[in-house]
Amino acid sequence: MAAIPDKPALEGLEAAWDARWSAQGTYLFDRDRARQVGRDGIYSVDTPPPTASGSLHIGHVFSYTHTDVKVRFERMRGKTVFYPMGWDDNGLPTERRVQNYYGVRCDPALPYDPDFTPPYEGGDNKSSRAADQIPISRRNFIELCERLTVEDEKHFENLWRSLGLSVDWTQTYRTISDDTMRSSQQAFLRNLERGEAYQALAPTLWDIDFRSAIAQAELEDREQPAAYHRVSFAFSDGSGDIQIETTRPELLPACVALVAHPDDERYRAHFGSTVRTPLFDVEVPILAHPLAQQDKGSGIAMICTFGDVTDIIWWRELDLPNRTILGQDGRVMPEAPDVIVSERGREAYAQLAGKTVFSAKKQIVELLRDSGDLIGEPRSFTHPVKFYEKGDRPLEIVSTRQWYVRNGARDEQLRERLIGLGREMRWFPDFMRVRFENWTNGLTGDWLVSRQRFFGVPIPVWYGLDADGERDYDRVIVPDAAQLPVDPTTDVPPGFSADQRGVPGGFEGESDIFDTWATSSLTPQLAGGWQRDEELWQLVSPFDLRPQGQDIIRTWLFSTMLRSALEDARAPWRDAAISGFIVDPDRKKMSKSKGNVVTPADILTQHGSDAVRYWAASSRLGTDAAFDPQNPTQIKIGRRLAIKVLNAAKFVLSFPAADAAEVTHPLDASMLATLDGVVREATKAMEGYDHARALEVTESFFWTFCDDYLELVKERAYDQADPGQASAALALRSAMSTMLRLFAPVLAFASEEAWSWFNDGSIHSSAWPEPLGIDGDAAILSTASEALIGVRRAKTEAKASQKTPVAALTLRADDRRIEALRLAVDDLKAVGRIASLELVPGGDGLAVDHIELAPQEV
Repeated sequence: MAAIPDKPALEGLEAAWDARWSAQGTYLFDRDRARQVGRDGIYSVDTPPPTASGSLHIGHVFSYTHTDVKVRFERMRGKTVFYPMGWDDNGLPTERRVQNYYGVRCDPALPYDPDFTPPYEGGDNKSSRAADQIPISRRNFIELCERLTVEDEKHFENLWRSLGLSVDWTQTYRTISDDTMRSSQQAFLRNLERGEAYQALAPTLWDIDFRSAIAQAELEDREQPAAYHRVSFAFSDGSGDIQIETTRPELLPACVALVAHPDDERYRAHFGSTVRTPLFDVEVPILAHPLAQQDKGSGIAMICTFGDVTDIIWWRELDLPNRTILGQDGRVMPEAPDVIVSERGREAYAQLAGKTVFSAKKQIVELLRDSGDLIGEPRSFTHPVKFYEKGDRPLEIVSTRQWYVRNGARDEQLRERLIGLGREMRWFPDFMRVRFENWTNGLTGDWLVSRQRFFGVPIPVWYGLDADGERDYDRVIVPDAAQLPVDPTTDVPPGFSADQRGVPGGFEGESDIFDTWATSSLTPQLAGGWQRDEELWQLVSPFDLRPQGQDIIRTWLFSTMLRSALEDARAPWRDAAISGFIVDPDRKKMSKSKGNVVTPADILTQHGSDAVRYWAASSRLGTDAAFDPQNPTQIKIGRRLAIKVLNAAKFVLSFPAADAAEVTHPLDASMLATLDGVVREATKAMEGYDHARALEVTESFFWTFCDDYLELVKERAYDQADPGQASAALALRSAMSTMLRLFAPVLAFASEEAWSWFNDGSIHSSAWPEPLGIDGDAAILSTASEALIGVRRAKTEAKASQKTPVAALTLRADDRRIEALRLAVDDLKAVGRIASLELVPGGDGLAVDHIELAPQEV
């Protein structure tokens, strides 16, 4: 047991206790005990792996604290806890950070330079242009990614430790390690073997800055300025024209049809006829489709390949040709579609070739204006446009060959199976399940898992080359399981030699990598030893808890559920706990793009980790929490509480306690009986992931204990000659032991510090409190507290100090309260310094009828 300091303080507790917890292995996963207790005695967490590219923000602290509070509770309930931490290293955010941090960009065509030194190191360098970044080889670029993510992970771990996360730091993984690559590649190969993964040439949402395909789950809509352009199309038979409105006139060379709603009387007679595109003179049909909007523009639209996702649906369902004109760099391709054969059309196209979308739009508007096919002037408006959630420019749609995993979008049976697994789980709060179901039911295409980037898990396939040296996509070559992990750009497939790479009849490696979610969707497998440590996997899976933010239900939660359903035909967890957002004082969600993110390091240093944990734990799951860094009221309240816990514990321990003491006084029994109710309510709340309610009832009782009960009994607890002293001292210590354990999941450091003054071992390894079962009447404490408040008020109204002695005081109350007060009257007289206290029946409440202050000595 530790010595009680003269002046208990919060400062320094984080570093001191983190060091002791590490030295003592307080939070290590005990596999031997896990074997003994079996799966039902284990509590396992599929912890979110934060993206190791930049800095953590206050939202991370918020949601990770929610998880830690629950984990600490389950540990104290006797569960063997498996609480790992992962680092999400790979992916576009890491690459962008490396580009900005070192001033480089990847050029896979360049050779490796073993002596390469980046031009500079540090800072965000967000103002630099990509053209100013030094091109380096893929291997050099990946080395820089590795270097920077390792440094970021060290900073992240230090912050998590200062926050008090009870993670087992020996159970960590990285989404770019050899073990991770092996598991990720193996899972994909099993998907491929079962027919769940496939490759296809198809329209793809494309980020022209990252030069990579983007999946549906990574999209976000942003309001952008646009303009309607009314354009005239002439009927092929020369009978007149028809006018459409479009926001993408630059895609006119890619027009494949006009479309209107089948019930639109204006166009029903024209369905099946054809028109010719202005400028390019290409014949295209007029078709009907229910997605056409009668009240939008002129009610008839042009279908281009491809202007937006609706174009893709029309193209697919109406079986239209593909005339893509935008390249992967976002510029109009040099070669015109084959159907543009007229001299005038080719001349018009030549004026667009090589231009960006913006420049091409400006040019074609001028051409349409000159030809007389532009009707009136463009009409400006704003509308939502698809962006990659981490991108800066609108997405384009280009045709590329990509890898997909079936996700239920085109398989009703799989979709229903996923929804069924979601309903087998418990969701906290339950309405978050509806968001999962809505996303699942709203999928429009299979999961695109390939990315045209560099730092990630390589897609483990090669392609056979035909006699002309061209890829034969029907000859996909896969590695043996023993070969994994592999990098097809450097490793050789089974049955080939290195000199056959890139030659006719030889092979070529896949250069694409997996989308980061394709790896993160396997976090239960990565953390739990799937296909690597079978005993561990059986002990911890399916996991008990998936904690996460609501914004990634569509990505992380859905994709993990999909992989588990395909691999194990089960949900990967029993419970899902979904945190709300952090919003600024204006109730706007905090995000880096809005520039209103608060980094937590200074907040933790200034106020202390327990104060910040208190703020986080005060919010229920799924509920947004406002945070004002200039006036963090809730954090200040938490700091005051943590300091009070230390001081109250010191005060309680100052009363001498006899070993053979028993609780005999009615007021002491009343307090402990009241506390039993708190224990029961807090336990029920924690079992249901309602940490906010558990904290609320515990804190409320704690302040009653300090302000009322402790004041009422302190004179008796000091006086060893009083027959009730031992009862008071024992009750005080019993209550403090219980309250510290109730607070322990939230006030991790203050509770541990106070616990160490009168107990051996960590409070976080101690048992969660159970009701003591003391036979007491809770009304005695509540009535005595009510009377004490009345006495204090009477002294205040008499303009007297609370220490002023009272010669006589009369309390009037109903019979029930009178009976309760008689059992606490001596303690009430002692705390109020009352010489004579008269209890008078009457009324239906409690009131001070008369107070006579004692004469003051001069």
